[in-house]
Amino acid sequence: MPPPPTAPPAWPTAKGPSATAAGPPAHPASQPPAAGSTSPSPEPAGSTSPSPEPGGPTSASAPPEPGGAASPASEPQDAANASPTPTAWPPLPPLPAEPPSAEPFPTEPPSADPRSAAPRPVPKRPVDPPPSPPTTNPPSDQDGPRIERPTPAPRPRGHVGTRPPTYDAEPTALPAADPDDLDDLVPDTVLDGARYGACTLRAVSVRGDSARYRGEPRRDSLLTARFGTGEHALLLVAMATGTRAAPGAHRAAAEACHWIGRAVGRSHARLAEDIRDGRRGDLKSGLHRLTDRSLGKLRASAHEQGVDPEEYAAGLRCLLLSADPGCRTRVFFGVGPGGLFRLREGEWQDIEPQVTDIKGEPVLGYGSPPSETPEGDRLTMDLGIPTPPSPYEPAPEPPREPFRFRTSVARPGDTLLMCSGGLADPLRGEPELGEYLAERWSRPEPPGLAEFLAESQVRVKGYADDRTAAAVWEA
Repeated sequence: MPPPPTAPPAWPTAKGPSATAAGPPAHPASQPPAAGSTSPSPEPAGSTSPSPEPGGPTSASAPPEPGGAASPASEPQDAANASPTPTAWPPLPPLPAEPPSAEPFPTEPPSADPRSAAPRPVPKRPVDPPPSPPTTNPPSDQDGPRIERPTPAPRPRGHVGTRPPTYDAEPTALPAADPDDLDDLVPDTVLDGARYGACTLRAVSVRGDSARYRGEPRRDSLLTARFGTGEHALLLVAMATGTRAAPGAHRAAAEACHWIGRAVGRSHARLAEDIRDGRRGDLKSGLHRLTDRSLGKLRASAHEQGVDPEEYAAGLRCLLLSADPGCRTRVFFGVGPGGLFRLREGEWQDIEPQVTDIKGEPVLGYGSPPSETPEGDRLTMDLGIPTPPSPYEPAPEPPREPFRFRTSVARPGDTLLMCSGGLADPLRGEPELGEYLAERWSRPEPPGLAEFLAESQVRVKGYADDRTAAAVWEA
């Protein structure tokens, strides 16, 4: 059994004046302590010295060893080394340099019994760790806190396809302005929207990349209007595209929308009733007549201006929506190229009426000559025998675009898209654009105006015409 631990020797009481009164104790470096002796330290009489830690200097605040009695074997040696004068401090190893602190270290009140003092670590000035980059994550084989990056919201794409478009994405040049005819200016972008009944409408018309680069006005025109109030209201979306490279193409498109808007507004009560009751035949004949009158006035305006009617012309496409929540019949009609699509269950359906599907009697003044003269004389039958053109009569007019008409019953979750050729052509020619728009427009909630604008002008190389589109989301 090992012997019981012995208490450290007691230091003798200093008989001379106090060390604190005489000044700081000296540290004679030329007189090392004798072998086998311990360096005394000023302690109160009768106290015991703590045992030094192995491999380090003696600490006055170390905990006392068990047993308060001094060792008998060390008493004679301690008595021999005792002297009536204060014992000098032994040399201490230099402490590492500490940075200066603005505030003094906190101190604890002295304990009555030194043996009850617990070990206290040396206080140090807290140093803030250097900030780590918020976007840098430690490798997987290292321990450390991992900073989770927020998932960014998907942003609309700038273009689709294997190559970027040739022109810049933003407008470059403005169209030339006439100081005496500022009303002729056309803005670069038109954006509109509404919500009635079970449908949400978004409409936009944007100048094409080519026109933005060359400083040409937008040839597309857009008109959104509501006629009537309450459930009997009728919504009209009309878009027209002027003839390419014609000087007054933008004016012709705006005038076509103006004439069809006036015609539909004057007959909106009858049209809204036919839509709610599903009178397809009456709608087709009535809208055919209204379209003919509007385009006829456009040709008359060309004659008044002294412009060729073939150049002062426009393709016209319209959409009629009932504000009645219980009516889901959507009516499309118009003349000229473009597109009519339906997004159902994430798949695009091209429901543009084909020319071979167009049936119905010709309308007076559009597409065919009258069957009789104003005096009532019947005209002779044309047997189809070709005759050479007379030098005294103008050549016959080229055949005009046929009238297009279609009614469809919407289902909840459908999206109906009517657009001009600037968007219909890339939708048919670039499958990636259709996939992108199908993913964006198949969500439960329709996009906002700004989001719809950004998504509808996603560009495709090789398609730089004006884009005009109107989309209807069914609740």
